[in-house]
Amino acid sequence: MRLIDTHCHLYLEDFDPEQDELAQRAKESGIDALLLPNVDLTTIDRMHDLCDRYPEFVFPMMGLHPTSVNSHYIDILKRTESYLSKRTYCGIGEIGIDLYWDKTYLREQRIVFEEQLRWSVDLNLPVAIHTRDAYPEVLECIHKVGAERLKGVFHSFTGTTEELEEIKKLPTFKIGINGVVTFKNSKLAEVIRQTDIEKILLETDAPYLSPVPYRGRRNEPTYIWKTAEKVAETFGLTLEGTVNATRKNTLGLFNSVNKPL
Repeated sequence: MRLIDTHCHLYLEDFDPEQDELAQRAKESGIDALLLPNVDLTTIDRMHDLCDRYPEFVFPMMGLHPTSVNSHYIDILKRTESYLSKRTYCGIGEIGIDLYWDKTYLREQRIVFEEQLRWSVDLNLPVAIHTRDAYPEVLECIHKVGAERLKGVFHSFTGTTEELEEIKKLPTFKIGINGVVTFKNSKLAEVIRQTDIEKILLETDAPYLSPVPYRGRRNEPTYIWKTAEKVAETFGLTLEGTVNATRKNTLGLFNSVNKPL
Protein backbone atom coordinates (compact mmCIF):
# COMPACT_ATOMS: atom_id res chain seq x y z
CA MET A 1 0.00 0.00 0.00
CA ARG A 2 1.26 3.46 -0.92
CA LEU A 3 -0.64 6.24 0.79
CA ILE A 4 -0.57 9.95 -0.10
CA ASP A 5 -1.02 12.65 2.53
CA THR A 6 -2.69 15.38 0.48
CA HIS A 7 -2.35 18.20 3.01
CA CYS A 8 0.59 18.45 5.39
CA HIS A 9 2.65 21.33 6.83
CA LEU A 10 5.79 19.36 7.71
CA TYR A 11 7.93 22.43 6.95
CA LEU A 12 6.58 24.42 9.91
CA GLU A 13 8.71 25.21 12.98
CA ASP A 14 6.50 22.84 15.00
CA PHE A 15 8.55 19.99 13.52
CA ASP A 16 12.05 21.41 14.11
CA PRO A 17 14.50 19.72 14.33
CA GLU A 18 12.70 16.44 13.51
CA GLN A 19 11.62 17.05 9.91
CA ASP A 20 14.04 14.53 8.40
CA GLU A 21 13.26 11.90 11.02
CA LEU A 22 9.51 12.33 10.48
CA ALA A 23 9.87 12.23 6.70
CA GLN A 24 11.80 8.97 6.95
CA ARG A 25 9.26 7.54 9.39
CA ALA A 26 6.47 8.44 6.98
CA LYS A 27 8.23 6.65 4.12
CA GLU A 28 8.79 3.55 6.23
CA SER A 29 5.09 3.46 7.17
CA GLY A 30 4.05 3.21 3.51
CA ILE A 31 3.47 6.87 2.65
CA ASP A 32 5.13 7.78 -0.65
CA ALA A 33 4.09 11.41 -1.11
CA LEU A 34 3.29 14.46 1.00
CA LEU A 35 1.54 17.44 -0.59
CA LEU A 36 2.54 20.69 1.10
CA PRO A 37 0.25 23.73 0.88
CA ASN A 38 1.87 27.07 1.62
CA VAL A 39 0.60 29.48 4.32
CA ASP A 40 2.04 32.92 3.52
CA LEU A 41 5.25 34.75 2.65
CA THR A 42 6.90 33.70 5.91
CA THR A 43 6.64 29.98 5.15
CA ILE A 44 7.75 29.83 1.51
CA ASP A 45 11.50 29.41 2.09
CA ARG A 46 10.99 26.71 4.70
CA MET A 47 8.63 24.83 2.40
CA HIS A 48 11.04 25.06 -0.53
CA ASP A 49 13.94 23.87 1.62
CA LEU A 50 12.05 20.71 2.58
CA CYS A 51 11.01 20.09 -1.02
CA ASP A 52 14.59 20.47 -2.20
CA ARG A 53 15.70 17.82 0.30
CA TYR A 54 13.01 15.35 -0.80
CA PRO A 55 12.11 16.19 -4.41
CA GLU A 56 10.51 12.80 -5.10
CA PHE A 57 8.61 12.68 -1.82
CA VAL A 58 7.24 16.15 -0.99
CA PHE A 59 5.39 18.34 -3.49
CA PRO A 60 4.69 22.03 -2.87
CA MET A 61 1.67 24.20 -3.54
CA MET A 62 1.69 28.00 -3.66
CA GLY A 63 -0.96 30.23 -2.16
CA LEU A 64 -1.95 32.68 0.55
CA HIS A 65 -3.95 31.37 3.49
CA PRO A 66 -7.11 33.38 4.27
CA THR A 67 -6.12 34.07 7.88
CA SER A 68 -2.97 35.77 6.57
CA VAL A 69 -4.98 38.25 4.50
CA ASN A 70 -4.84 41.82 5.83
CA SER A 71 -4.90 45.42 4.60
CA HIS A 72 -1.62 44.85 2.73
CA TYR A 73 -3.13 42.07 0.65
CA ILE A 74 -2.38 43.59 -2.77
CA ASP A 75 1.39 43.61 -2.24
CA ILE A 76 1.39 40.25 -0.44
CA LEU A 77 -0.64 38.63 -3.20
CA LYS A 78 1.62 40.05 -5.90
CA ARG A 79 4.72 38.72 -4.15
CA THR A 80 3.08 35.33 -3.66
CA GLU A 81 2.16 35.12 -7.33
CA SER A 82 5.75 35.88 -8.37
CA TYR A 83 6.84 32.45 -7.13
CA LEU A 84 4.60 30.64 -9.59
CA SER A 85 7.05 31.28 -12.42
CA LYS A 86 10.10 30.20 -10.44
CA ARG A 87 9.43 26.49 -9.91
CA THR A 88 6.85 23.75 -10.35
CA TYR A 89 3.89 23.47 -7.96
CA CYS A 90 1.30 20.72 -7.76
CA GLY A 91 -1.53 23.06 -6.78
CA ILE A 92 -2.68 26.48 -5.61
CA GLY A 93 -3.10 26.43 -1.87
CA GLU A 94 -3.88 26.86 0.83
CA ILE A 95 -6.53 29.38 -0.18
CA GLY A 96 -10.10 30.17 0.81
CA ILE A 97 -12.17 32.13 3.31
CA ASP A 98 -12.11 31.85 7.11
CA LEU A 99 -14.74 33.71 9.14
CA TYR A 100 -14.30 31.74 12.36
CA TRP A 101 -11.73 33.97 14.01
CA ASP A 102 -12.36 37.34 12.44
CA LYS A 103 -14.63 38.87 9.79
CA THR A 104 -12.72 42.15 9.54
CA TYR A 105 -11.17 41.35 6.18
CA LEU A 106 -14.03 39.44 4.55
CA ARG A 107 -14.00 41.71 1.49
CA GLU A 108 -10.24 41.32 1.13
CA GLN A 109 -10.44 37.56 1.67
CA ARG A 110 -12.95 37.26 -1.16
CA ILE A 111 -10.79 39.31 -3.52
CA VAL A 112 -7.68 37.28 -2.67
CA PHE A 113 -9.52 33.96 -2.98
CA GLU A 114 -11.01 34.81 -6.37
CA GLU A 115 -7.68 36.01 -7.70
CA GLN A 116 -5.99 32.78 -6.64
CA LEU A 117 -8.80 30.77 -8.22
CA ARG A 118 -7.95 32.58 -11.46
CA TRP A 119 -4.30 31.54 -11.06
CA SER A 120 -5.45 27.94 -10.91
CA VAL A 121 -7.44 28.36 -14.11
CA ASP A 122 -4.54 30.02 -15.92
CA LEU A 123 -2.06 27.34 -14.81
CA ASN A 124 -4.51 24.40 -14.93
CA LEU A 125 -3.72 23.51 -11.32
CA PRO A 126 -6.07 22.21 -8.63
CA VAL A 127 -6.86 24.32 -5.56
CA ALA A 128 -6.67 23.32 -1.89
CA ILE A 129 -9.51 25.23 -0.25
CA HIS A 130 -9.67 26.23 3.41
CA THR A 131 -13.19 27.15 4.47
CA ARG A 132 -14.34 27.79 8.02
CA ASP A 133 -17.78 29.21 8.74
CA ALA A 134 -17.76 30.34 5.11
CA TYR A 135 -19.26 27.73 2.80
CA PRO A 136 -21.77 30.14 1.20
CA GLU A 137 -19.05 32.70 0.52
CA VAL A 138 -16.58 30.12 -0.84
CA LEU A 139 -19.16 28.52 -3.12
CA GLU A 140 -20.25 31.93 -4.37
CA CYS A 141 -16.66 32.79 -5.30
CA ILE A 142 -16.19 29.44 -7.07
CA HIS A 143 -19.29 29.98 -9.17
CA LYS A 144 -18.32 33.59 -9.85
CA VAL A 145 -14.92 32.58 -11.25
CA GLY A 146 -16.44 29.59 -13.02
CA ALA A 147 -16.93 26.20 -11.37
CA GLU A 148 -16.66 24.46 -14.73
CA ARG A 149 -13.11 25.82 -15.10
CA LEU A 150 -11.92 24.85 -11.63
CA LYS A 151 -10.89 21.67 -9.84
CA GLY A 152 -9.69 21.02 -6.35
CA VAL A 153 -10.31 19.78 -2.83
CA PHE A 154 -12.22 21.16 0.13
CA HIS A 155 -9.44 20.50 2.62
CA SER A 156 -10.32 19.40 6.16
CA PHE A 157 -13.97 18.92 5.26
CA THR A 158 -16.17 19.05 8.35
CA GLY A 159 -19.32 20.36 6.73
CA THR A 160 -22.95 19.39 7.05
CA THR A 161 -24.90 17.06 4.79
CA GLU A 162 -26.34 20.13 3.08
CA GLU A 163 -22.87 21.55 2.45
CA LEU A 164 -21.72 18.20 1.13
CA GLU A 165 -24.64 18.18 -1.30
CA GLU A 166 -23.48 21.54 -2.66
CA ILE A 167 -19.95 20.20 -3.14
CA LYS A 168 -21.32 17.08 -4.85
CA LYS A 169 -22.71 19.39 -7.53
CA LEU A 170 -19.08 20.26 -8.37
CA PRO A 171 -17.88 17.10 -10.17
CA THR A 172 -14.25 18.24 -10.33
CA PHE A 173 -13.96 18.80 -6.56
CA LYS A 174 -13.07 16.34 -3.79
CA ILE A 175 -13.22 16.53 0.00
CA GLY A 176 -10.18 16.07 2.21
CA ILE A 177 -10.72 13.93 5.30
CA ASN A 178 -8.37 14.01 8.29
CA GLY A 179 -8.29 13.08 11.96
CA VAL A 180 -11.58 14.84 12.71
CA VAL A 181 -13.41 11.78 11.33
CA THR A 182 -12.04 9.74 14.27
CA PHE A 183 -13.23 12.13 16.99
CA LYS A 184 -15.77 10.63 19.37
CA ASN A 185 -18.37 13.39 19.03
CA SER A 186 -17.79 14.06 15.32
CA LYS A 187 -20.67 13.47 12.91
CA LEU A 188 -18.31 13.50 9.95
CA ALA A 189 -18.42 9.76 9.27
CA GLU A 190 -22.22 9.91 9.04
CA VAL A 191 -22.02 12.85 6.66
CA ILE A 192 -19.47 11.40 4.26
CA ARG A 193 -21.47 8.19 3.95
CA GLN A 194 -23.76 10.32 1.79
CA THR A 195 -21.12 10.33 -0.95
CA ASP A 196 -18.79 7.79 -2.57
CA ILE A 197 -15.16 6.91 -1.90
CA GLU A 198 -14.38 8.48 -5.30
CA LYS A 199 -14.98 11.89 -3.69
CA ILE A 200 -12.49 11.35 -0.83
CA LEU A 201 -8.86 12.36 -0.33
CA LEU A 202 -6.87 11.53 2.82
CA GLU A 203 -4.86 14.16 4.69
CA THR A 204 -3.36 14.97 8.07
CA ASP A 205 -3.19 18.79 8.18
CA ALA A 206 -0.17 18.10 10.40
CA PRO A 207 0.72 19.51 12.88
CA TYR A 208 -2.99 20.01 13.55
CA LEU A 209 -6.01 17.71 14.11
CA SER A 210 -4.33 14.49 15.20
CA PRO A 211 -6.61 11.45 14.94
CA VAL A 212 -7.59 9.29 17.88
CA PRO A 213 -5.65 7.85 19.75
CA TYR A 214 -3.16 10.70 19.22
CA ARG A 215 -5.64 13.52 19.70
CA GLY A 216 -4.10 16.39 21.68
CA ARG A 217 -0.59 15.66 20.42
CA ARG A 218 1.24 17.27 17.52
CA ASN A 219 0.02 15.55 14.37
CA GLU A 220 2.51 13.91 11.99
CA PRO A 221 2.22 12.17 8.61
CA THR A 222 2.29 8.59 9.94
CA TYR A 223 -0.87 9.23 11.93
CA ILE A 224 -2.80 9.34 8.65
CA TRP A 225 -3.10 5.56 8.81
CA LYS A 226 -5.63 5.94 11.67
CA THR A 227 -7.71 8.24 9.47
CA ALA A 228 -7.47 5.74 6.60
CA GLU A 229 -8.70 2.96 8.90
CA LYS A 230 -11.73 5.02 9.96
CA VAL A 231 -12.58 5.95 6.37
CA ALA A 232 -12.32 2.28 5.39
CA GLU A 233 -14.69 1.35 8.22
CA THR A 234 -17.08 4.15 7.23
CA PHE A 235 -17.40 2.93 3.64
CA GLY A 236 -17.23 -0.79 4.44
CA LEU A 237 -13.98 -1.21 2.54
CA THR A 238 -10.64 -2.83 3.27
CA LEU A 239 -7.77 -0.59 4.27
CA GLU A 240 -5.97 -1.51 1.06
CA GLY A 241 -9.05 -0.72 -1.03
CA THR A 242 -9.39 2.66 0.67
CA VAL A 243 -5.72 3.56 0.21
CA ASN A 244 -5.82 2.55 -3.46
CA ALA A 245 -9.07 4.39 -4.16
CA THR A 246 -8.01 7.63 -2.47
CA ARG A 247 -4.61 7.42 -4.18
CA LYS A 248 -6.34 7.20 -7.56
CA ASN A 249 -8.50 10.19 -6.60
CA THR A 250 -5.43 12.18 -5.55
CA LEU A 251 -3.35 11.48 -8.64
CA GLY A 252 -6.31 12.20 -10.89
CA LEU A 253 -6.67 15.63 -9.30
CA PHE A 254 -3.02 16.51 -8.61
CA ASN A 255 -1.87 15.09 -11.92
CA SER A 256 1.55 16.76 -11.84
CA VAL A 257 2.54 14.57 -8.87
CA ASN A 258 4.70 11.99 -10.62
CA LYS A 259 3.70 8.82 -8.81
CA PRO A 260 2.43 5.49 -10.19
CA LEU A 261 -1.13 4.41 -9.54
